[in-house]
Amino acid sequence: MPKQISVGLVGVGKIARDQHFPAIAGNDGFKLVACASRNARVDGVRNYKTVQDLLAAEPELEAVSLCATPQVRFEQARAALVAGKHVMLEKPPGASVVEVKLLAELAREHGRSLFASWHSRYAPAVETARAWLAGRQIKAVTVLWKEDVRKWHPNQDWIWQPGGLGVFDPGINALSIMTRILPRAFFLKSAELWVPSNRQTPIAANLDFTDDRDTPVRAEFDWRHGPEELWQIEVMTSDGVLRLSQGGKQLHIDGAAVDIGPEREYPGLYERFYELITSGQSDVDLRPLEHVADALLLGHRHAVDPFIE
Repeated sequence: MPKQISVGLVGVGKIARDQHFPAIAGNDGFKLVACASRNARVDGVRNYKTVQDLLAAEPELEAVSLCATPQVRFEQARAALVAGKHVMLEKPPGASVVEVKLLAELAREHGRSLFASWHSRYAPAVETARAWLAGRQIKAVTVLWKEDVRKWHPNQDWIWQPGGLGVFDPGINALSIMTRILPRAFFLKSAELWVPSNRQTPIAANLDFTDDRDTPVRAEFDWRHGPEELWQIEVMTSDGVLRLSQGGKQLHIDGAAVDIGPEREYPGLYERFYELITSGQSDVDLRPLEHVADALLLGHRHAVDPFIE
């Protein structure tokens, strides 16, 4: 049995209950001992209101997993790192690119591991897709990432506020996969953003990227989609068409299904976090967040009807 690392979780919401708690429970390398949340309690562990309370009361705690909203992530992560804890950041890792870079420097100063996690990269088809695309000539990429915001983010006002990303909260999942599987770096040329007149962040976005070989890469994100989600990445190559669907849970090449094994997104995250801690490393890939920052910097904004929950 591997050495168990004591971990505390901050931000007890739906994603924590649905994904983080089962993943921690299924990993012999971690033991959940405490949680911090303003409005929730977790049975079987010690509970605190804030990360500061948790850190003060749990000096032997070794690691912290942060699941609160990105607007408060920096203060929480800084407190944990200064207290000598290893830190995992839910996606997006922060409200800005620079603050996460500062956290990475702080982790190095204190000799602790920092993991800016991207759960969609651990979808079962992603690594198979990456291996198949390696060395192939990419002709075009089309990304369709569309869902119903009322289904996936009900009554979550923070997501409409600065730093909340709006439709880029799910869209960054697609960007995390794209930056993992495509063999060449790409950059944003232009963007169209549709922003409700009563909100601060987009409800839809179209992004046009390219690379140093002028390969067209088109991404369409929309929160006004119907009841069935469309989470798809299609890559046209000189050797055929690769299609990732259902957020990376299915893979087809030229229409033929590829066997890629069972889903293990969040278990994969905690396996990676354990590996980083035990090897004394960090994993802070900011490319998905940088692409979002570029879209907000370069995007042409269109005002649309108010969004009413």
